[in-house]
Amino acid sequence: MVAPPDNDVLWARGLHHMHGGTAALAGVSVGVREGEILAVTGPRGSGKTTLLRCLSGQLVPTEGEVWFNSAPVHTLSSPSRERLRLDRFGWIDTEPHLVPELTAWENAALPLLLRGVGHRSAKHTAIEWLDRLDVGMCARRRPARLDQSQRQRTAIARALATTPQVLFADEPTAPLHRADGTQVLRTLTTAARSHQITVVLATHDPDIAALADRTIELLDGRPSDATPVSGAPDTESRAACSLSV
Repeated sequence: MVAPPDNDVLWARGLHHMHGGTAALAGVSVGVREGEILAVTGPRGSGKTTLLRCLSGQLVPTEGEVWFNSAPVHTLSSPSRERLRLDRFGWIDTEPHLVPELTAWENAALPLLLRGVGHRSAKHTAIEWLDRLDVGMCARRRPARLDQSQRQRTAIARALATTPQVLFADEPTAPLHRADGTQVLRTLTTAARSHQITVVLATHDPDIAALADRTIELLDGRPSDATPVSGAPDTESRAACSLSV
């Protein structure tokens, strides 16, 4: 194994992964710098979700390497990868997956409580993020009393509440109306930049991808291009950290 570049917080090389005999990833390599917002684009079924799941340690690639802060993720045991996801990573899914018995603020505070943060501090942080995402008035409601948009915003607050080092977002605005989705993504990207959170965002929406610093495109599990977003900061140096196949 060859260690990744020091300036990449997240780095993967030669990722292959099979789903039921079909190649979901076929030789994807990517590096992401600290504080960078990277959009992974492509049509449905192109391998975006599989790539995010391999990078976050949810899946072990069939072939290839994944490194986080110059430490290998692909060789970790399942409990160690789970601990890494709890301590360093955040995840926003297409569906919110809230705990139905908990209120909105309890759902948003749950990762903090699992880390051992005190109840009062966790509640304060959770409500703060719910407020930033315009669902503070729903803090005491359980998921059954929330509409789809409110549930998704609560899930996003849950992911941001821990201030993760890397946040993975898999089509996070899919359940939202277009205007709501753009507003929520702007809140997310603004928060990420202010807290130096690295974001890997999967989307098939070019307007959402335009909020990122850089985009990479997948097609049939393979990288098809690496295009810096026009006007994004430091695009020339970020482009050097793009795909290598």
